[in-house]
Amino acid sequence: MADRSHNSSANSNSPRLMRRFLLPIVGVLLYMVIAVITYWAYIRLARVDVVLYASLLASGLALCAYALFMALAPAAQSFSRLEKMQNLIICALVGYAMAISLPTVIDRSLSFYLLEKLQQRGGGIQRRHMDVVFREEYMREHRLMDIRLTEQVQSGTIAIGRDDCVRLTLRGERLANFSRFFRAHFLPEKRLIGEKYSSDLVDPFAVDSAVPNYLCGSPKHP
Repeated sequence: MADRSHNSSANSNSPRLMRRFLLPIVGVLLYMVIAVITYWAYIRLARVDVVLYASLLASGLALCAYALFMALAPAAQSFSRLEKMQNLIICALVGYAMAISLPTVIDRSLSFYLLEKLQQRGGGIQRRHMDVVFREEYMREHRLMDIRLTEQVQSGTIAIGRDDCVRLTLRGERLANFSRFFRAHFLPEKRLIGEKYSSDLVDPFAVDSAVPNYLCGSPKHP
């Protein structure tokens, strides 16, 4: 009798355990669908200053919609507050990863541009002309300087004065210091570039050229 009651209890708990295991996974998938729809609607209906910030904002809006669903949906009421909070944290991390790894990477990536350019040109470009493609086509087609200057101004890392000089802000100075530190200590010293391993990108300013004539005068920080 004890074995029979134990087996019946185990059988009754199995669907419940399966449900508690599957529902969080379904919830994350549902959030991803909401995030994609929210991002698509946002970039179609709103003005976008910086793609990264727009992607993060859309992910946050999607998270709010998903949290409301979690609060009202009958299927979610079997979860404790802790479980709901854990699910929301997971969804927030997924949304952050989606914002960084999809629209932001595709918008900024030279690697994706190279693939698209090869496709546009029939599948192949002579290697010796790649620098021409970068200088004369990539810079123009992607409005590279305009968009990067816009991003940095909106981020508060640079300022463009009335004298048309682009200057670092204090925030930009700190970010540049961090970038140089990370590059010097946490980028690989033996990195394959072309057909040989090199440490050129650990300190790309190691070989400095003559002082150019495009420098701005003081003040250093706006």
